[in-house]
Amino acid sequence: MKKTMQYVSSAIFASCLMAGTAQANGKKQDLLVKLAPGFVEFQMAGAKVEKLTETWVRVQAPRGVSIQSLERNSAVEYVQPNYKITLMEDYSIQDPLRKAALAKMLSRNPEVGTLAKVDNPAIPDAPQSTSGADPLFAQQWGMKDIGVIDAWKVTRGNPDMVVAVIDTGVDYTHEDLLPNLWRNAGEIPNNGIDDDNNGYIDDVIGWDFVSNDNKPYDLAMEPIDILFKGGNPGHGTHCAGNVAARGNNGKGIAGVAPDVKIMSLRFISEKGQGTTADAIKAIRYAVDNGAKIMSNSWGSEGEEAGAPENQALRDTVQYAQDNGVLFIAAAGNGHKGVGYDNDNDAAPAYPASYNHDIIVSVAALDSSDKLGSFSNWGVTSVDIGAPGVKVFSTVVEQGYSDVVIDKYGFKATWDGTSMATPHVAGAAALYWSAHPEKTWQDVKAALLGSAKKIPALNNKVVSHGKLDVKALLNF
Repeated sequence: MKKTMQYVSSAIFASCLMAGTAQANGKKQDLLVKLAPGFVEFQMAGAKVEKLTETWVRVQAPRGVSIQSLERNSAVEYVQPNYKITLMEDYSIQDPLRKAALAKMLSRNPEVGTLAKVDNPAIPDAPQSTSGADPLFAQQWGMKDIGVIDAWKVTRGNPDMVVAVIDTGVDYTHEDLLPNLWRNAGEIPNNGIDDDNNGYIDDVIGWDFVSNDNKPYDLAMEPIDILFKGGNPGHGTHCAGNVAARGNNGKGIAGVAPDVKIMSLRFISEKGQGTTADAIKAIRYAVDNGAKIMSNSWGSEGEEAGAPENQALRDTVQYAQDNGVLFIAAAGNGHKGVGYDNDNDAAPAYPASYNHDIIVSVAALDSSDKLGSFSNWGVTSVDIGAPGVKVFSTVVEQGYSDVVIDKYGFKATWDGTSMATPHVAGAAALYWSAHPEKTWQDVKAALLGSAKKIPALNNKVVSHGKLDVKALLNF
């Protein structure tokens, strides 16, 4: 018989009464609770409970309930905050004087910058195939640098190979991404029914875990908002293009694996923020719905000092490992844009620095084979380098660019370990397409074993080198 946690002690009821005002204002603690063995449900007076996995639940509890009080209950194995997770890149103005100068300029010439709340576009049908050279491929220095042209003589990717882009969503109307969107064969579009019984209705291309709907569109903030407050500039769309923008279709660019499929999973909002609970759901969705590789260009600069470690996220990465789904992760962009050693820093970037074997942690390189000044490294915790400075790729609203913002005297290019990560995810997809009999251990070993040794990464990453897709496909 299943055991249900019924937390009904007088202490909890008292705390609920004391927290009455906070509850009325919607102010609750956001916690993740791991149930002890033998317990499958969780109930608590005054709390909203959401089941995340077989063992983890999200509990939005009254402020008076402490982690310590929950930990004392025999039905609870572990309690932690529902930690925030963010994009690794922040394009907001850091200098208060420059920010004040921009505000003064805009006050004389005001313009609306806030993202308007609009309905996400409908998901288009898969387009007819087209052919022709990709006219902007010459601007993709990174693709040429890692040897994709020679690699494509072996394979351009198996259409049955699925890479989950777990990020801010994807512009699923984009001409160069639409042909390569994963389509859920078990779901009948727009019938309002969960046809495949996976818990998600009409999830034809993936899921939006921020809005909890089937349209994981990449909502990008306006430049003025990004400069003042930070936020998402279209991060997921840029990453998706690096993985698998359609090649030889006469449009735009080509990704590393131009014939594989992109599963679109949004858990980071237009503000550039997400939660551990939503990351867990996105990762579990990818694993349970057929992705073989996950591209994860997000994380944290360390876990909160003095607080419980993020065991819920660790357990979810272990779930990916138990099911053989490669977890490609950005190594991190340092402290305030200055890279550091993930091996010994007090705040190594997570989840890239977790010790799960399934993780491939990626540093960022520029076109001169130099480590990006912002990029983290680590000879035991970071595996390989890949193009991550001034990267040209797809952007929202049918665009292509290596520039994030160039307005009001401020310019930023697409730089980051976030940009390097999807190159490696695409490379893994190519290799696995050519060698479907291989295990994930084989794929990771091939990625690292074929890396081209370069001075900038000697004793800086596990492989001592950078991604070499030509060598990989002949490994």
